[in-house]
Amino acid sequence: MNRLVYMSQFIIPLVIFYIVGYGMLNKNNVYDDFVEGAKDGMKTVIGIMPTLIGLMVAVGILRTSGFLDFLASELKFVTDKISFPAPIVPIILMRMFSSSAATGLTLDIFKEYGTDSYIGLLTSIIMSCTEAVFYVMSVYFIAARVKKTRWTLPGALIATAAGIVASVFITKLII
Repeated sequence: MNRLVYMSQFIIPLVIFYIVGYGMLNKNNVYDDFVEGAKDGMKTVIGIMPTLIGLMVAVGILRTSGFLDFLASELKFVTDKISFPAPIVPIILMRMFSSSAATGLTLDIFKEYGTDSYIGLLTSIIMSCTEAVFYVMSVYFIAARVKKTRWTLPGALIATAAGIVASVFITKLII
């Protein structure tokens, strides 16, 4: 294990030196290429900034308004029938929009139920088996100027549902 930790400390610097060395061997002006890439990156950031701000504001409003807790309590009769913990419903909804908001809700679950509880383990596995679908679609599609998303959203929602089902199955195997 110590070897792995020791090697991991050198991987990033080695990759950087490899890229710079490769560029120098091919007689590229590495610094100018880096500056051009940074300029393009800043243009992308400025282009997607309104979308990011909108998503963050919407997530903040949903979280602080109590709507997510209300929704979880309203869906409790459904989640009880399928043996799914209702407190995880807000995490699933937030996860589709924002990973950081879902992480905040996950920490709340950990404080209330514990990390080794069924709900804590299920939350952890759901967080690693799902993705921030709407965030990724909005950011990357805007950055790449994709207009026709076709089957991306249905495919991503099906993958999220499969991740949730797999999470429940894996958690039941563990406990």
